[in-house]
Amino acid sequence: MKILLLDAQACDVMRTQLADLLLDALGLGGRQAEDHWQDVRAAVAAGSRRLLAASHDGTLVGTVQLDLCQRPDGRRRADVQALMVHSRARRRGIGGVLLRAAEAEARALGRDALRLAAAPGSGAEALIHDLGYARVDGAAGAHVTYTKTLLMPEAA
Repeated sequence: MKILLLDAQACDVMRTQLADLLLDALGLGGRQAEDHWQDVRAAVAAGSRRLLAASHDGTLVGTVQLDLCQRPDGRRRADVQALMVHSRARRRGIGGVLLRAAEAEARALGRDALRLAAAPGSGAEALIHDLGYARVDGAAGAHVTYTKTLLMPEAA
């Protein structure tokens, strides 16, 4: 398995596989999937988002997005978004590999605080907890928010 950092051109080349992943993971197809990936592509081209993809034998099996906070007071923070693994590739550790790759990319970009959200009771919650994310108290709604600092303990 390879982890790829996709640029805007790669989004165009992999458009069909990206749409297939979105259909499999979220049930979005057709125009919705196309609109979603066009928005992601635009953010990647603008430099406000990174798109990492897991590929096995040339086939896309998962993605994760790293949304880079653009506010002056938030330039050290990033949000992990849309961690998706194709149903045929689940339970093989790909989600963990993608999340660790997003953390490494954030560190390389000088980001030291990550935030993400997950549906309560989902399988993603165990992964998030195992990788050291802390649940934010008082989170409400359909998703629970988690945070993680990427600072080394001696630097914190």
